[in-house]
Amino acid sequence: MVAVMHSSSSLRNCLNYNEQKVKTGHAKCLEAGYYPMDAADMSVYQKLARLEKLTELNQRTRVNSVHFSLNFHPSENPSEELLKEISAVFLEKIGFAGQPYLLYQHFDAGHPHIHLVTTNIKPDGKAINLNNMGRNQAQVARKEIEIAYGLIQADKQQEREVNHLKPVNVQRALYGKMETKRAIAGVLNTVIKNYKFSSLPQLNAVLGLYHITADTGSEGSRIRAHDGLVYRVLDERGNKVGVPIKASDFFDRPTLKKLQEKFVQKETEKSPEHRSRIKTAVDLALLRGGTDLPGLAEALKKSGIDLVIRQNADGLIYGITYVDHVKKTVFNGSELGKDYSAKAVLERCAKTAADEGKKQNGEAEKLGQGRAVKHGWQSVNTAQNFTSEGKNIMVPGVVETLLEPGEQPDVMDWQLKRKKRKKKRQYLPPV
Repeated sequence: MVAVMHSSSSLRNCLNYNEQKVKTGHAKCLEAGYYPMDAADMSVYQKLARLEKLTELNQRTRVNSVHFSLNFHPSENPSEELLKEISAVFLEKIGFAGQPYLLYQHFDAGHPHIHLVTTNIKPDGKAINLNNMGRNQAQVARKEIEIAYGLIQADKQQEREVNHLKPVNVQRALYGKMETKRAIAGVLNTVIKNYKFSSLPQLNAVLGLYHITADTGSEGSRIRAHDGLVYRVLDERGNKVGVPIKASDFFDRPTLKKLQEKFVQKETEKSPEHRSRIKTAVDLALLRGGTDLPGLAEALKKSGIDLVIRQNADGLIYGITYVDHVKKTVFNGSELGKDYSAKAVLERCAKTAADEGKKQNGEAEKLGQGRAVKHGWQSVNTAQNFTSEGKNIMVPGVVETLLEPGEQPDVMDWQLKRKKRKKKRQYLPPV
């Protein structure tokens, strides 16, 4: 079992996230712990009101809601009663005994998992300390529950797979094939959480790989005027399709303001090692014969790096972005140095192609010379330049003439000609 914790300042968002899953049939509310009524008998507002009454007792604590997810191994199939029992034991072990909570079972993943929504504000108005709870108390409780209930124990590798499950299982959001908002949310949660990007174009370089874009609106639009942000699905040609969805409609609210804060934070997370890895991959790809951008892109893919080319409406390339899926970093070419900008890479590709051509010509010339030597012919100057009336004329040399498969001349070589003997005239003496 793997326990994941998320803290928030909005109970309403946490609750709405799970209730929307219930509406679409992807979740079920199993229990309302420490509520006066059963979950099935309450409306969404009644569920929310119980928790909000506690948060009103402490106005100073900004983070007042907690959202846990408990993930089980795919081979396990715990019953609803067992899930209720495990949830109650887990909350008690981490210090949430007696706190009202809502338990949801989700069906939108390849492994069984549940979500717990509660508040860290107690009935006396004091706040439960959340510092490092997900790393400390939650992990201790998780291990004890695994042993007590005979669950499959999660080692570090399994924890990593579940915590980063979405990057592994993210599918391209194809318009018309899946619920648009759900598809966008899955990609956003993965990319924003895991990738290191320092601008909106860099974020879009990653999102574009999954047919999604973050759109600030056109010049003069209402969205642009209010610093808004919407997310849209792209078709195979990069055209925007479907209805745009506001950033504030998503659970984590990835608005432009929040993203700008992340740009600053994530820029500091980029290290020289991250830059060096991409630069080395580009250099090796060109060295091995990546003679054009498609060839370079294909070579970089083998190293887990996507090459995103930025073009204007006329098809002119004005920028390159490198997306490293191994280190989860995004860099513009100019950030890596002049040699990795769009202009420089195009020039390097052209030079590589020219060098490759020279190399092939050189090898062909050596091959021809080798054949000449093998047959005992002179191997230098197989073609000679002659000038006639100011024009350069290429005249075949000895090797080409001898190897030419045309008609052979009737005149034999002068050395093979037999000299014609002149008959001496015999002069008869006069009678």
